[in-house]
This record gives sequence, C-alpha cells and structure tokens, in this order.
Amino acid sequence: MGYLEYIRKKKRSTEEIGTILPTDMLVSTRSRLHTIIIRREQAAFVKFIFCSFLLAIVRPSISIAANSISPGASIKDGGSDTVVSVGQTFELGFFSPSGTSTRRYLGIWYKSFSTGTVVWVANRETPLLDHSGLLKMTDQGILVLLNSTNYTIWSSTAMKAANRPVARLLDSGNLVVKDESDSNPENYLWQSFDQPTHTFLPGMKIGFAHGLEMFLSSWKSIDDPGRGDYTFGIDRRGFPQLLVKKGSSVEYRIGPWNGVRFTGAPRQIPNPVYAYEFVLNEKEAYYHVERKDNNSVPSRFLLNESGLARRLIWLEKTNNWGVYYTVGEDQCDKHLTCGAHSTCNINDAIICSCFEGFEPKSYRDWDLLDWSAGCVRKTPLTCGQGEGFVTYPKLKLPDTSSSWYNMSMNLEECREKCLRNCSCTAYTNANISGAGSGCLLWFGELIDMREYPDTGQDLYVRMSASYLDEMRRKRKAEKQKQIGIIVGAITLTMGVLLVGWILYGRRRKHKSRANMKNILEKYYKNKQNNNEELELPIIQFSAITKATQNFSNGNKLGKGGFGPVYKGTLSDGQEIAVKRLSINSGQGLEEFINEVILIVKLQHRNLVKLLGCCVEGEERMLVYEYMPNKSLDYFIFDESKGRILDWERRINIINGIARGLMYLHQDSRLRIIHRDLKASNILLDYEMNPKISDFGMARIFKGNQTEDKTNKVVGTYGYIAPEYAVKGHFSVKSDIFSFGVLVLEIISGKKNRGFTSQEHHHNLLGHAWKLWMEGRPLELVDDMLDEAADGSQIERCIHVGLLCVQNQPEGRPNMSNVVLMLESQILLPQPKQPGFFGESNLPEAESSSSGNKPATKNEMTMTILQPR
Repeated sequence: MGYLEYIRKKKRSTEEIGTILPTDMLVSTRSRLHTIIIRREQAAFVKFIFCSFLLAIVRPSISIAANSISPGASIKDGGSDTVVSVGQTFELGFFSPSGTSTRRYLGIWYKSFSTGTVVWVANRETPLLDHSGLLKMTDQGILVLLNSTNYTIWSSTAMKAANRPVARLLDSGNLVVKDESDSNPENYLWQSFDQPTHTFLPGMKIGFAHGLEMFLSSWKSIDDPGRGDYTFGIDRRGFPQLLVKKGSSVEYRIGPWNGVRFTGAPRQIPNPVYAYEFVLNEKEAYYHVERKDNNSVPSRFLLNESGLARRLIWLEKTNNWGVYYTVGEDQCDKHLTCGAHSTCNINDAIICSCFEGFEPKSYRDWDLLDWSAGCVRKTPLTCGQGEGFVTYPKLKLPDTSSSWYNMSMNLEECREKCLRNCSCTAYTNANISGAGSGCLLWFGELIDMREYPDTGQDLYVRMSASYLDEMRRKRKAEKQKQIGIIVGAITLTMGVLLVGWILYGRRRKHKSRANMKNILEKYYKNKQNNNEELELPIIQFSAITKATQNFSNGNKLGKGGFGPVYKGTLSDGQEIAVKRLSINSGQGLEEFINEVILIVKLQHRNLVKLLGCCVEGEERMLVYEYMPNKSLDYFIFDESKGRILDWERRINIINGIARGLMYLHQDSRLRIIHRDLKASNILLDYEMNPKISDFGMARIFKGNQTEDKTNKVVGTYGYIAPEYAVKGHFSVKSDIFSFGVLVLEIISGKKNRGFTSQEHHHNLLGHAWKLWMEGRPLELVDDMLDEAADGSQIERCIHVGLLCVQNQPEGRPNMSNVVLMLESQILLPQPKQPGFFGESNLPEAESSSSGNKPATKNEMTMTILQPR
C-alpha cells in the first residue's frame, strides 16, 4: 500500500469520528487527531523504508547465489530452485528418473548440453515420495536434505568446522563444500566426487585415496538410481587392477595399469584431450582422468544397469553421446571365458586356445565349446635347472589378485627373482612407459587373458627344461631343413631358370587363352540351352588396372572369401567395384564362371548388377556397380554407425532383401538358391537400399526341383540352416532360415554367432525366442533405435523372423508369404522353436576353410565335409 493511499484511508477514519463527537468539539478535535495521525504514519513509513533497505542489504548473505549455497539458504523442490555452475555446464536440483516415476531425488545433471543426463545422486537409497524436499546448509558447513516432516534423509560430512562455509557447484560437475576463509581453492571440506554413483567424470578418482574407497555402482534400473548389482573399482589384492563386479563375483576385468593404459582397455591411448594417471604408493591406489584443455570434448564413463562400462564422448554434429569404447562388449571380455593358461581372441573361429606347451584339461568340453576348465601343462614344472621362459606377446595380462610387484626392479632382475622362486609361473614389466621398469610376478594359474593385435603386453611364462630342450631341437632341425631346402632350391632354380624364363611368356599367354575359352564355352553353351541372347562384357585387364590405380591400397574396399575388392573409376567416369580372385582363395574357376553366368541373367533393383568380367593369365576379376555405403554389417554391428540406421531405414532394408530373395526363388527365369546370405553380402547404395551380392556359392534348380543334397556344405556359421549343416540338404527354405537370422540381427544390432547374455547361454536366435515366449519381444530391439519407432511394426518383424528360423524347414514360410507378412496386417501363425537354439547346438563335423578371412569381422565362411 502506498503512503498517500494509506493516509487517505486514515483520513476517512477521522471523519467517522464526527458521528460520535459533539458539534462544538468537532473542529478542534478533528484538527488535533488529524495532526497526530499524520505524524505517526510519517514515522511508520520511515521505519518501513529503513527496514526494507536493511533487508535488501542483509538478504544476500542468506540466499542462494548462481552457483553456491550459504548457511541459512535452501533449495526447495516443486519450484525452479537450482544451483548452476559458472559455465552453465552442470545443474544441481531435484528430479524424477523418468516421466512415470513419482519418486524425487537430489542430483546433478548436464545443463548446457545433453540436458537432464544425471551424473550424481545424493539420496539414491532414500527417495522423496513427494515434492517436499528441502536442501539447506548448516552453520557448520553440512548440507542437509530434509523431507516433509523435517527428517534428515541425507547429509554431507564435515572434516572440520568452517568459519565461512559455502557449497559450490563446479564446472567439472563436482559439488564441493569449502571454507571461504581458506586461501587454498582446492582445500575442500567435502566433495561429491568422493561419493560417485554410476558416472565417472574427468577430475574424479576411482580407487583408494585420503582414507576413502571410491567406486562406481550401477543404478538398479533406468528409473531407480538405487545401488544396483554392478560395481566398478580397484581391487587392491596383489597388483591393483580395475574390475567390474556383480555382487562379489568378477564380471569383467580391465586389468592392471602398465604405465600407459589398463591392459584390458586397448583403446585407452594417450591423446591431446585427456591425461590418464594411475597413482600407486603405500597409502593410495587410484585412477584419475584430467582434461588437458577446459574446452576439450566432453566425456563421461558410465556403468549401466546391465553391467556394461562405457567411455562416452559428446558428438556435437549428432547432438548425442558416441561410444568411444566399451568394457564387456564381447565374449572375450567376460571373466574366465577361456579358463587357466589359455588366451581369448575374438577374431578366431574358436576363440579360446591353449598356450604353447599346454593342452585342454578336458578335450570333451573343449570340443563342445566349453573352455572354462582351461588348459594344463603337457610337461610339469620340476623347479630344476634349465627351466626358462617362453614369450607370449600382445596380451591382456593375467589376473593379478595373487601377484607380487616391485616398482624399482628392471626386467632382468624380475626374471632372476621369478627363477629363484619355485612357485613363480610368469613375469613381466609392471611399467612399460619409457624404457620400461618394475617387476610383476605371478604364482599359480594364469587366468583371464586375451590377445590384442597391437596394444597388448609381453608375458614371460615359465616352462620346464625338457620342454625348452624339445623346442630347441625342433628349431635346430627346422633350421637345418630350411638350409637344405634353400640349397636344393638354389641348385634347382639355377638349372631351370633359363628354360622357365623362355617358357613363361608362352605359358601365360596359352593359359590366358585357355581360361577365356573355358569361360566363353560355358557361357555360350548356357546361352544356347536357354535359347537366350545375352551379352557378357569383357573388360581388359589394363583398363581395370588404370581404373583402380594399379590396385592401390588406397582403393581397397575390403576382402572376402573370393579375394580383395577394389574401388575404381573407368575412363568414362563410371564408378566400379572390382572383385579380384585371390590365388589362395577356395573359390576357383568353377565358382567364378558360376557367378558370372548367374548374375548376368539377373535384373532386379535389390540384386547387385554385374558390369563385366576379366580373365587374363592368372587374373580372374568380376566388375560390379559400386556400392558407396559398403555392406550392411559395417553399420548394424557398430554402436556408433548403427545410429545412422533408424527404424525406417532398417525396415526398408528388410523389405528390400525379402523382395530380392523372392525374385531369386520364384520370379526370375531361374530358381536360384543363394546359400551364403549374410549381413556382409548385403551391399548398400547411395540411398541405403539393399542389394544382395556374392553368388559364388549359389545353385540353380531346374524345372520343379525344390531340394538338393551335397557332401560339401558351404556358407557361414550363424546363418546356415540346421538341415543343411547336418545333412547337406539345401532348398529355398535354407535361404529363408538365413533371411530370418538377418532380420533378427538388423532389429537387435547383434550378431547371432558370438552373442552373449547374462541370463542364459543361447545365441541370438535363442535369446529372441526366450523373449518372445516371455512376452518381452521388444527387449530385443537395438538400443540405437529411437523410442519413437513403430513398436507394433518391430514386433511383427520379430514374429516373421522367428517364423523363418524355425527348426523344421516345412514350417518356414516361402518368400512370397514373407513379403506379404511384412507389408500387410494379415494374421500370423505362432512360431515354433528355432533351429540351432544355442552355440552348443552346432553339428560335430570335420571342417576346413579356404584360409581366407571374410570381409565381416568375427565371421568365417566354412566348408563342412559330412562323414559318410
């Protein structure tokens, strides 16, 4: 109320007095009262102004500043009260974990980007049930979180009393309490970095420091930040190492620090953005990450609800987090997958292998792909003279929980110390940075190792004297044999060199003509049998050499079972992809001619187009239209690239493959069984449209033929139908099985072969079947897919995929029905149990391969010879 308005109101009250005073007293009384009231109200107004001024001066000392809280101040839930760091990077306040949850928590989250991504929670075990939460600071410098009954449900601690305590939220995401009178800006009374939850930020410590143990613990679920089953921290038994544990059991072991990185984190390499540090002394053992530049790329390390530990990098272009590396992403990361004295290599068909000089403890279990029993020595140690060491390079070091270390020893001193101790089984450097130093010894079994192509560490394993003597004799005999071979070869070479030189040119020319003759004869014979007029373009070797810049590595696109593939540009500007048959390829002239004759007849938008071929001398090449987006496996099995394939693109790819396969089976002039349908054989054009490729293994059915049998089973494990792998029977239904596997892989972003789950030991087909039977099919969906994707359409695709991978071929739909099922809303039958329910269901059969690795990592194109 303004002063004048207030006075007018009081004047009206004095006029009312006239109604009760005598007339002769009215004038003098009214005048005196009016004067008294005016003076009193003037004094009251002066007091009002003074108090308002005083309150304005005093109030900031008990309120919340932009990035701090002082004693007497508070943050209330239900309003807009928050604390924001100076650079607007982080925000402290109250939140609910999801849109459906009513529980409230005090936490810290990103503000300027990735808004709402929570990195720390205070009351994770004691949620607020309403919006009555209140955070305040006491005069002693303790943060207190109160509920509606003023009961303290969470509080910070204070190492000592503070004269002028204040709580600040830093741009690192650290909530700190300090004494303003302390001149040391980093002398904190308490900090949230000492009590991490599920996120490890730059500036944090993981391990043991200043009397505290700091470790990550997962949320229970995405809408419950309570402490979950998984922890990420330092194990101080023996030489300290990083572990991911579920309860008390080890799930993944990142290993010990070797001066550069943790030996189980190959992608943790020195870079100009972040500095990695591991501090180890008598009192402390902790891992620390610091930004080298405050403007560097934001990063966080997250332990999620399922136990996966990931380093995430903020990508401004996509406005999202990208995965830099993941701990626990494959079977070789799983603790004790391969047992003792064996290594794991995810790129091998059989991922576990014993050390040289060791053999499987149980050959039966090993044949069933159960490697957990590990390996044992062929020749036991006797602690006698002559024992030595064999070097195993590029390894993730074994479990160090029972190891011994000395950081001042050199490698030779380390070797001698191991030799003097009969229980010592291996040794290596504890610190490989610089010239290398430190000694690390193992006693007993060596467990949980894996091979890395570039970043592993050398391990020196103790071997018996008799074994080393045997190895020396073998090497000596091999060397003598090599010398004899070299001498004989030189002698023979000198004798035939002149003759060979003369005949070489003639032979090359003759063979070139013979190869071309074979191709043309078969081509024109096929042309006459089918009464067709087809043109087979022959492209000169010189033109292809020029187009590919002499097959330069810069033009190399990849390598498959056929051989390397190169990109090229013809003289008319047309881009091409050239498949060059490798000398060591298992595919010979027959497969080459087969692919030429097949593809030249096929014309469909979802089949790759053959432009021509080349045969000159030993060279055999196929020239295709160029597919700029490589193959499907390049995207769906990569966490960062998988984001490019949203659901609209994935369903377009599934439909395109289905239409292309339907054309091969029933719409083309020939009924063609592909026999090697897989993700790496699906190429993508400029608009991400799929095209089926690689017809080297395909077969033509004549007339009404629906099935055939072979003793030479070809294809790729994980995609081969049961009846084909076990009995050699192939038909359109075996292709449909492969298609079903592809559908489930496209939806899940996971490979069928090598898929692992913490709930069971099935492959991807078994996992999908389990989720379907439990009424949880959408849990199969790739995490990369947007939540807005059509759930009913995805579920329908999963349904169709399971119908296609049923164990009995007669139960699988044909491709025309598959296309109809995918593109309409007809009622679908219930699927039955899939074939090859788990990896252990693979048939026991003799196997061989061409020795060439396919284009897709972790896949192997196999030839299985069925026993008679």
